[in-house]
Amino acid sequence: MQNNIPRSEHPNPQWQRAGWKNLNGTWEFDFDFGLSARDKKLFEKNEKLPLEIVVPFCPESKLSGIAHTDFINGVVYRRKFEISEAEKSGNIFLHFGAVDYTAYVYINGKFVGKHKGGYSSFKFDITNAAVVGENTVFVIAQDDVRSGKQPRGKQSSNFYSIGCDYTRTTGIWQTVWLEFVPKSYIKSAKYYADINACTLTVVGETVGKGKLTIDTSFDGKATGSTEVDCVGGGFTAVVKLTEKHLWELGVGGLYDVSLKFGDDTVSSYFGLRSVALDGMKFKLNDRTVFQRTVLDQGFYRDGIYTAPTDDDLIKDIKLSMDAGFNGARLHQKVFEARFLYHCDRLGYMVWGEEGNWGMNYNDPQATEFFLNEWMEVVERDFNHPALIGWCPFNETWTYVEGRAANTMLSSIYNFTKRIDTTRPVIDTSGGYHFITDIFDVHDYDQNPETFKARYIPLLEKGELYDDKHPRVVHRQEAYGGEAVFVSEYGGIQWNADNSVGWGYGVAPKTEEEFITRYKGLTEALLSNPAILGFCYTQLYDIEQEINGLYTYDRVPKFDMKIFKEINTQKAAIEE
Repeated sequence: MQNNIPRSEHPNPQWQRAGWKNLNGTWEFDFDFGLSARDKKLFEKNEKLPLEIVVPFCPESKLSGIAHTDFINGVVYRRKFEISEAEKSGNIFLHFGAVDYTAYVYINGKFVGKHKGGYSSFKFDITNAAVVGENTVFVIAQDDVRSGKQPRGKQSSNFYSIGCDYTRTTGIWQTVWLEFVPKSYIKSAKYYADINACTLTVVGETVGKGKLTIDTSFDGKATGSTEVDCVGGGFTAVVKLTEKHLWELGVGGLYDVSLKFGDDTVSSYFGLRSVALDGMKFKLNDRTVFQRTVLDQGFYRDGIYTAPTDDDLIKDIKLSMDAGFNGARLHQKVFEARFLYHCDRLGYMVWGEEGNWGMNYNDPQATEFFLNEWMEVVERDFNHPALIGWCPFNETWTYVEGRAANTMLSSIYNFTKRIDTTRPVIDTSGGYHFITDIFDVHDYDQNPETFKARYIPLLEKGELYDDKHPRVVHRQEAYGGEAVFVSEYGGIQWNADNSVGWGYGVAPKTEEEFITRYKGLTEALLSNPAILGFCYTQLYDIEQEINGLYTYDRVPKFDMKIFKEINTQKAAIEE
């Protein structure tokens, strides 16, 4: 790819073909505040749009060249691209990493598809609409974070960012690209790695008939292959691996996979690892691992939802590891596949979460929209070894407290478990649980002594208390003895530049007080053998929220060696 194309790298290294073209860069652009672009049939007209924008950055961001931060309910995009005769000989797919929220896409004035969901990736088959030579793609995006019908995550529903809500994102915010695929091709593949049998089972689908060949290798050395006849439709193939290399935290360790079907070749990879719950313990590759995770919300000063460069994705992972964390809760946002690739490569475990805030949970249509988008997320990210669990919702207090019975949380939990039997699922993080594999809590008590004391009954009596509500536990039924995860704590304020900011509790007066508080809170969790992990809030400041260990520009506020020493102490549950 050309160096002058922003975010020019392939957006999904786990499913990569040689024939692809990055469409990032300068596009024509305009606002559509009246939501009239479709009525006006702008997609059929040749007039140049009045503005320009740099894709994949949203119009609210500085990197887009627009930097309009008021509410935007509609935008339109146009750009031209070339198709060669060779590229036109097969299928042509137009991919979008993400568009917030509803996208209408046209090629050469012809409608090719509509997609709802601001966090999930999607593609359209544009083979019949595209022509050899010059083509035009036109995108209409509509977005309303205050509708109650769409997940908005941490995008503020007020004009200003406030508390833990930040600048909004509208329209295209991830890479747009073309993929050129033969008429007969591999449609999908899900990987099931077995560390005991040392096998890789591939369950997928092809379009067309033929022989599918799967070759695996590790560090360039062949490690097993298999062939299977496909008649068009589903297939199952098993590769017996000749060498065993486990995917490990802080190390990674990925097998390369080549899938060949006729003229179609897909380059991919997988990690040989297992995750499981064993009583109160979380196990990776049959070994108890304490989850030393941090809250990562995926915001960037100039790109907002979009990392300015691929190196910025890598940097956030390494900053976390430098502070002694072995993973992250990817919070209220579905991160791009490229970020997960780097987590896979570096051996950094993550929890996948949807940006559910902003939904009216009692609206059946909102639940329908959420379900469809969440299905796309789980399917896209299933093969990433770094992804060790799913958590579709965060803090659904209002919904649960207003209803006597719950169907949404349990339905989404059951749905997720049926798509993915290999990972634990938390129904909602920090809320009233109804059906969950892990019982997680959010606790921002700033006093290490009372914080520690709260979890002693869990160890001694198997009881879990809630300090914010009169119920003994975080759900309408009794705590059932599930593994416990303190998935938000800390949030200690520290203002690095003395500007006004927001955080949890009363800010420490000195660096020494900050570190003492952090140490006390963290060691309270590490020392409790009934707790499987923690998630500290948070990795870096975001706009007005100043409870990061790093500033918004990723500058360390303290000596990270101090936090690494605290975080990497052996946990009691690891004995």
